[in-house]
Amino acid sequence: MKATLVTKDNHLIWADVPDPVIKDDEVLVKISAAALNRADLMQREGDYPPPPGCPEWMGLEIAGTITEIGPIAAKESQWKIGDSVCALLGGGYAQYVSVRYDMLMPVPKNCTMIEAAAMPEAFATSYLNLFIEGRIQSGDTLLMNAGASGLASVVIPMAKAFGVRVITTVLTAEIAKKIAHLGADVVVDTSSQNIADVLKAELEAGRPVDVAIDCLGGEIMGKCLHYLKHGARWIMIAALAGVKTEIDLKNIYVRNVRIVGSTLRSRTPAVKAQILAGLVRDVWPKVEEGKVKPTIYKVFPIQEAEAAHDVLYRGENVGKVVLTVH
Repeated sequence: MKATLVTKDNHLIWADVPDPVIKDDEVLVKISAAALNRADLMQREGDYPPPPGCPEWMGLEIAGTITEIGPIAAKESQWKIGDSVCALLGGGYAQYVSVRYDMLMPVPKNCTMIEAAAMPEAFATSYLNLFIEGRIQSGDTLLMNAGASGLASVVIPMAKAFGVRVITTVLTAEIAKKIAHLGADVVVDTSSQNIADVLKAELEAGRPVDVAIDCLGGEIMGKCLHYLKHGARWIMIAALAGVKTEIDLKNIYVRNVRIVGSTLRSRTPAVKAQILAGLVRDVWPKVEEGKVKPTIYKVFPIQEAEAAHDVLYRGENVGKVVLTVH
């Protein structure tokens, strides 16, 4: 089969690799589409190794069709050859992939393979941080930084589908218009507004933030912590705006604010399986009702993976970039 490999000079090539051999608890999936994540860029640059036991090539989420099932997978699951599935895994930039049976999810009704490929990583990360780490409830207020990101394109409509009020940030008024379809209640244009000032006004108006999901960090993060609800959870999932900030520790313990570090990739396979099961149970019905859908920004053939990566490097995408495999 073929897969996308990184050359010594950091280019991407579509090259021959050995066919995967499934283990007893795995299935073989013929890949139709694979979605991009920023972790792919980090893996390409040597800063983010693939999950243990996974192929060297990138790809955290795919959609495709089951072509083979191991004996344990057949016994322990309801999967059948020919089922359309999406999966959370490593090694998705390829024609085929072997994956543990409990890392698979059915493609939701009314979703294309391209849409389904864009769901496992972003939807699992959203579910983990909203409902498990964040313990968010209907009527709560969420701050989701970086509203134009692929993750925000899922977090915002997922939170809204469960009755959560959402505040998000963008870099320009033009970007604010591009994400209007996500339905955030408050969109803060940080070119003309200070998010800490906005959160202060929200607190004074009796609408403080219960949960924040932050992929930016940096100096502004510490300033925002002053204006959260008592007992709020600030969940750090990345630090694209800087790894250091200044925090008033007294504010943290007086207001019982919890700062939580969270990554999906570091979870054990058993924990990931639980997250995916919860996602199918709780969120898939919302997807099938049309209340939550991934936002697809652009689609490339997998032979043009380098051009697809460039979209993420330039930061131009609003939503997910997907590779198709033929």
